[in-house]
Amino acid sequence: MKYRKLGASDLHVSEISLGSWLTYGVGVEKEKALACIDRSFELGINFIDTANVYGRGAAETVLGEALASRKRDSYILATKVFGDMGGGNQGLSRAQIEKQLDDSLKRLRTDFVDLYQCHRYDPNTPLEETMEALTRAVKSGKVRWLGFSEWAPGEIEASIAMKGVEHFVSSQPQYSLLYRRPEKKVIPISAANGISQIVWSPLAQGVLSGKYLPGQPPPKDTRATSDAMSGFIKRWTERDVLEAVQKLKPIAAEAGCSLTQFALAWVLREPNVASAIVGASRPAQLDENAGAVGLTIDPALFAKAEAIAGSVTPPA
Repeated sequence: MKYRKLGASDLHVSEISLGSWLTYGVGVEKEKALACIDRSFELGINFIDTANVYGRGAAETVLGEALASRKRDSYILATKVFGDMGGGNQGLSRAQIEKQLDDSLKRLRTDFVDLYQCHRYDPNTPLEETMEALTRAVKSGKVRWLGFSEWAPGEIEASIAMKGVEHFVSSQPQYSLLYRRPEKKVIPISAANGISQIVWSPLAQGVLSGKYLPGQPPPKDTRATSDAMSGFIKRWTERDVLEAVQKLKPIAAEAGCSLTQFALAWVLREPNVASAIVGASRPAQLDENAGAVGLTIDPALFAKAEAIAGSVTPPA
């Protein structure tokens, strides 16, 4: 495993990180989830990402149990706030940040999180209130560093311009060969202001593994066949996408790696990306993903892949 500095923070995160969206506490059995977490440590993965809203606390609860016996300095833990937790509990107001942070810490069985992220922008709360609440969270010792996920360029710039508050060190956007929107504005703004990307869905919900074939039913026991995990994969399993992905397989073979590893290596070619977040339902998937680290791939092969992937229109 290799590690990269996370923005202006003192954190060095593994290039491949373990995510828990749609998986732990939701679509993956507890025993399998715990096996994946154990395997991630064996592979040198030190960065684990979750959110309060994943299973409305279920993912944090599973992680809290899995991490309870490990030394706190052996991993970097990130969670998020904003999503609907029921009972009107949602958003980035001061009251919600304070309540949701304390609730997350209880579920995670820890006194602090290394990275606390705004899961989305809250148009119903003044940015000043949000940033001041986050700053208090850092000063309290419950949070070490701050991040955001899927904020618009103008929202990011407004937070950067604020004085007297703690600033963000990470951005968590969707980013893959099939979805390159952050390259236009988010990555340049971030790179100029001490903010790194920790990207989600670098394999487009697993489609960039090449396991989904055009005109054929999805393989059993995959995300596309799971009632709990298939809600966000529909666009990526349409025929034009799957046909394009199949054309990427020979390019990956020429590079001497699997398509999964090629797609992750493509994401990691971007200097502003600190880590690619992967989801796993089996430890073997983590072995495969970790194999992307340290690959040296001819930029000409990446360019060929970009041309093919560029023929696909990403979801809005």
